[in-house]
Amino acid sequence: MRTPTALATLLLLATLGPAHAESAASAPEPPASAAAPAGPETLAADAPRGTAAGTTFLAPAGWSLHRTGTMVVLDPPETDTHLVLVDVGAASDARAAVAAAWAAWRPQNPPKLKVLSSQPGRNGWAERAVVDYETSASERLAIQAVALRREQAWTVLLIDASEPTAEKRGGPIAQVSQSVRPAGYKRENFAGRTPHPLDAARVARIQDFVRSAMKELQVPGVGLALAQGDKTVYAGGLGVRELGKPAPVDARTLFMAASNTKGMSTLLVARLVDDGKLTWTEPVVDAYPAFRLGDAEVTKQVRIEHLVCACTGLPRQDFEWLFEFRHATPESSMALLGTMQPTSRFGEVFQYSNLMASAAGYIGGHLTYPDLPLGPAYDRAMQTRIFDPLGMRDTTFDYRRALRSDHASPHAVDADGHERVVDMAFNWSMAPHRPAGGVWTSSGDLIRYVELELAQGRLPDGKQLVSAENLLARRRAGVPAGEDETYGMGLFTNRSWGVPVVHHGGSMAGYKSDIVILPDAQVGAVLLTNSDEGQQMLRPFLRKLLEVVYDGEPEADADVAARARRIADARAEERTHLVLPAAAADVARLAPAYTSKELGTLDVRRHGANTVFDFGEWRSEVAARHNDDGTLSFVTASPGVDGFDFVVGERRLTLRDGQHEYRFDATQ
Repeated sequence: MRTPTALATLLLLATLGPAHAESAASAPEPPASAAAPAGPETLAADAPRGTAAGTTFLAPAGWSLHRTGTMVVLDPPETDTHLVLVDVGAASDARAAVAAAWAAWRPQNPPKLKVLSSQPGRNGWAERAVVDYETSASERLAIQAVALRREQAWTVLLIDASEPTAEKRGGPIAQVSQSVRPAGYKRENFAGRTPHPLDAARVARIQDFVRSAMKELQVPGVGLALAQGDKTVYAGGLGVRELGKPAPVDARTLFMAASNTKGMSTLLVARLVDDGKLTWTEPVVDAYPAFRLGDAEVTKQVRIEHLVCACTGLPRQDFEWLFEFRHATPESSMALLGTMQPTSRFGEVFQYSNLMASAAGYIGGHLTYPDLPLGPAYDRAMQTRIFDPLGMRDTTFDYRRALRSDHASPHAVDADGHERVVDMAFNWSMAPHRPAGGVWTSSGDLIRYVELELAQGRLPDGKQLVSAENLLARRRAGVPAGEDETYGMGLFTNRSWGVPVVHHGGSMAGYKSDIVILPDAQVGAVLLTNSDEGQQMLRPFLRKLLEVVYDGEPEADADVAARARRIADARAEERTHLVLPAAAADVARLAPAYTSKELGTLDVRRHGANTVFDFGEWRSEVAARHNDDGTLSFVTASPGVDGFDFVVGERRLTLRDGQHEYRFDATQ
């Protein structure tokens, strides 16, 4: 799950290293200085290119490239988005370098700077900075700059994009931004290095890193597990299950693992392929005739292997299930697919889809237990065919059981920077779509699944639970998600460091998780956190594991500190725009109640001085925001559900995600 404010974070992660922003202003157009470029080129395939000063990058297939003056301009097929690399040369600092880049690209209307965040030098750059810009929800813009210095010369990458295109083209944008390197730089490479065993000293280094990151990021509790070969070398926890209470996290403490459910769901499908009940290339409509997407032609193209490939052209479309789920069922989850229309060609770009992953699990459950309804069939199939054989005795899809058990409570930081316990109501939204992200598990249980991945389907007793062929089929390189990173079936594979790194994250309100698998080193890891701030720990944790196993350059600790500063600065800056509690004059512009045909009802309520938007299933206090484009927004501000931006119109509120617009009309 990702809130609408997180597009900027997506772009930031793309610029900081190997991966793992409504209808007012028009989309940006090329400036006059770029209207008659020299040497236009349309790329038939991904290709290395460079600037005049020698900065190199990987240009994406299907994009056009032209050069003008000190700039290289990359454009996707859409005309509303541009990536611009500017050789600035000498500048007094990052702020001056970025200002010079915008002056070269569009001098008449440079964007308004919001936050400049300094980052540690990486990938041959002595200094880096990431700049976010002030935009309003109605503008639907994703604007960012990355300033990079080597010696005295600066190169600046400008991302000048419409939000719908930035979300759709997130993979190619990540590819470009991750690949920007100075001339002659040789990348760190672990290929051929002998991995270290995870002995007591190295396990202690990883634990110390997690403790330090928890303190830096205000994360109350973490479930941590490490494996090498067929042995768990550590499974336990750090910190507490809930702020203000002494109960510690241990190896059996349950967390929502969210999207780390996907890899286990595709493991169920792999077992069905082993059994001959499916083939990866079988049309989904043959296996489950009721399967329907909003586009009949795309429906016919989808094979079993495509259900969790993020490659079908269907956009991320989460709001329908995040807002309206009280009466949702697995059957209605499947029916929601019929509302989804592709926004890119089949196989063209990475577009993540929770509902498609949900369908994969439910179809797998149905084929295992065809006489049961979809939900019970999936739950029983996962229990009998995955959890029981692996000895995952605490793992469950039963929310009530999890909440009665030893579980970690969810947390998030409020608008004023204070860590709070989060209401669980929002997280029930995943229950009807649980094959995509509804599992509750512990570090001690989840590491058993990771060990199976390391052993290519073999259990500790030597029995082959799933064939190596079909387990590994889930990791086959699919659609690119960035430079040297591809998505398979619920698993990413990254080859940025010369060795494969298989991983996947998970995110629901107050819970962030990661699994990491280093096949060549036979090392695996599990990280489960009970805070939204845990998101900032995931990529540095992956990096720390590589540092410990392969003697990598020490980067992870500094990256955590930089992320903590950036998030705190961004939160503090945004707080200056929020009126919380909302002023009476602004609240007077709201009707008492609204309805959306897709997202259900919205009731405006007062709790003392606070204004609350009540969606029935969950609620949030809202802040007023007076935007630079003259619009007024009400923004959800309760921890864990913050960032949903409702723009006020005449007896109407408008909410947008990356590629969709939802209208709430006043009913009173």
